[in-house]
Amino acid sequence: MSKDSITITDNRTGKQFDFPILHPTIGPSVADISSFYKDTGMFTYDRGFTSTASCRSRITYIDGGAGKLMYRGYDISYLAKEKTFLDTAYLLLHKELPTKEQLKAFSFELKKRSFINESMKKLFDAFPDNSHPMAILSSAIASLSAFYSDSLDMDTPEEVMEMAHRIIAKIPTIAAFSYRYSKGLPVIYPDLEKSFVENFLYMLRAYPHNYAELKPIEVEALDTIFTLHADHEQNASTTAVRVVASTQAHPYAAISTGVSALWGRAHGGANESVIRQLEMIGSIDNVDKYIAKAKDKNDPFRLMGFGHRVYKNFDPRATILKDLRNKLVDELDINSHLLEIANRIEKIALSDEYFIKRNLYPNIDFYSGLILKALKIPKEMFAVIFVMGRAPGWIAQWIELKEQPDMKIARPRQLYLGPLERTPSK
Repeated sequence: MSKDSITITDNRTGKQFDFPILHPTIGPSVADISSFYKDTGMFTYDRGFTSTASCRSRITYIDGGAGKLMYRGYDISYLAKEKTFLDTAYLLLHKELPTKEQLKAFSFELKKRSFINESMKKLFDAFPDNSHPMAILSSAIASLSAFYSDSLDMDTPEEVMEMAHRIIAKIPTIAAFSYRYSKGLPVIYPDLEKSFVENFLYMLRAYPHNYAELKPIEVEALDTIFTLHADHEQNASTTAVRVVASTQAHPYAAISTGVSALWGRAHGGANESVIRQLEMIGSIDNVDKYIAKAKDKNDPFRLMGFGHRVYKNFDPRATILKDLRNKLVDELDINSHLLEIANRIEKIALSDEYFIKRNLYPNIDFYSGLILKALKIPKEMFAVIFVMGRAPGWIAQWIELKEQPDMKIARPRQLYLGPLERTPSK
């Protein structure tokens, strides 16, 4: 029996089984139960995979208890405050922060690839009016495999990076086009003179031959949101990307799957739900009533934007966004009734024993929804913003999976509780 192993005893038979313990750079050790079924004849049962490490990764580390998040070893606070989103995207893809020359070349590369094939516009035309931009975005990203079918295999690092740059560059254009088509507005093409984030806001807001006013604080705020969303370990959408990638499907199909997973209200759609809930509460006078509903175990109502599956302390991304929200309030002179309602809820939650005892602190969705609202971004685009930020992380995860020599197709098992074999009725 090795010291670095864990022993499991089957109390029905007295048999013991040893499994090696793997040690990470930081964080909890992992029991390698890859041979568990072969050794014991049983499966493990882990609903929601909350105690299962599905892969080896060198990209992102989260310490939920300490409220810590790192990309490639860099603390999220440093990246969000001292670096840009493109710095972060480059870091995720290339494992190191770029030099000034590398960042300039990376930015120029993305600008060149930001235009989409003109034939794709027919795809947008095919969707009904008022289609949700996430539905269009998911379909359009999947369709890239048809427009760039010559690079399906991507056997060289150069081909992989070309694909990565193409996705990151085109998603903002596809996103802006998706929104404008859904509203019957004329599309605005990318402007090569504008930065990555500025260009997206321009394509979202402008009209033909009409200047769109963009304030530096708005660009800075959205850049920060993108950085905070860039990766988040093995969450639902990232896991979806890895699962599809494990089948050796095209990366465009894998990224499209991530978009679909992110759309859910419990994931990327949560900040939109926060705003809709604040609108439902309607008035600061109704806050106490809804707080009471949230605390009532017999009431299905739950406050959106509080608590997190991983963080049992304050979400570090939320801390950064709270400061950013306050900065926006001062510089953009934001004074809305939704902000008043949110501030009242936040004040109660941070001092009420019910929320403190259950670690129900405001999370990133609570603040990001309010910030995006302040940036005049429509609610239906909130999850799209999340996609734009998360794309570099998804691609980095796809690349990492592809580089692992022991990659296997994902194939979870189940606890079958259905009927036994039935006799057909005569």
